[in-house]
Amino acid sequence: MNLHRRGLLIMGAAGPALAAALPASAKVQAVAPPDPTEVVRLWPQGAPGGEGVTVVPIVPERSTDPAYRDRYAQYTTDPIMTVMRPDKPNGSAMLLIPGGGYRWAVLDKEGFDVARVFAASGTTCFILRYRLPADGWTAGADAPLQDAQRAIRLIRSRASEFGVRPDRIAVLGASAGGHLAGLASARTDAAYAPVDVADAASLRPDLSVLMYPVATMADPHVHAGSRTHLLGEGPTPEQIAAYSLEQMGWTGAAPVFLLHAMDDASVPVENSLMLLTTLKAASVKAEAHLFQEGGHGFGIRLIQGRPAQVWPKLARAWAARLNFSL
Repeated sequence: MNLHRRGLLIMGAAGPALAAALPASAKVQAVAPPDPTEVVRLWPQGAPGGEGVTVVPIVPERSTDPAYRDRYAQYTTDPIMTVMRPDKPNGSAMLLIPGGGYRWAVLDKEGFDVARVFAASGTTCFILRYRLPADGWTAGADAPLQDAQRAIRLIRSRASEFGVRPDRIAVLGASAGGHLAGLASARTDAAYAPVDVADAASLRPDLSVLMYPVATMADPHVHAGSRTHLLGEGPTPEQIAAYSLEQMGWTGAAPVFLLHAMDDASVPVENSLMLLTTLKAASVKAEAHLFQEGGHGFGIRLIQGRPAQVWPKLARAWAARLNFSL
């Protein structure tokens, strides 16, 4: 065993007290874990409706701490899923759809960070990097939905390759990603024309987890930025109704788990409350957890030591009662 590795093992066994006693030069700095390397392109022949798209993709890094990453993807033109395979698969899959107000999609806080938690308990995770509505795609507001539906179909059609069950595909969406996950859960119509055999598979998830979701596009509880980036300035009443989750038909949808902080100043908790009322009326199995504090966009890392840190455990317990391992 080399001396460097031996030193790391000694530090791990002795705990924080020894680490604190060491001089700064001898301490090992925490480094964010590497990204998974398995990537699946959603549209091998190119995403549909891109003839007028001229944006150039960027993935800026906002974190200055090497212990964690905080990237966002903007102007995506080649949507992908990054696959995070667990050491001991339990047969379930989860498509993670991070938020970003439909302006961009955060990759770490509500993507890789959350995926690592569920992969640790056996769920095969797929982190979605999706297109954005205002980038010139022919489908406009439906461009992100095309990507979400295509991702679900690819996971289901290639279930044996990924080591998952085709009837155990969950979707987890946060903030605006929660809106997109909600659209994928409620909509029964395909937002794009079939491109290959994978599109014969069902496009709806078997379970939905919506974290502090943007649900309504209507005042007074709308997240104005998400509405503007999704529908543009001054959307019509018809557009607002068509993209408000609480105004959609949910009959026959898969079970839904909602979590939200009461002190969310960005996406008011009424978004989840209104959606919950709609789900109950549609006889959709649903469970909601409202935390006294937590703010918005807490994901995993930003909730440690606060009431909402138990949400993954609550989600797993709920899914287990539905015979679904997360």
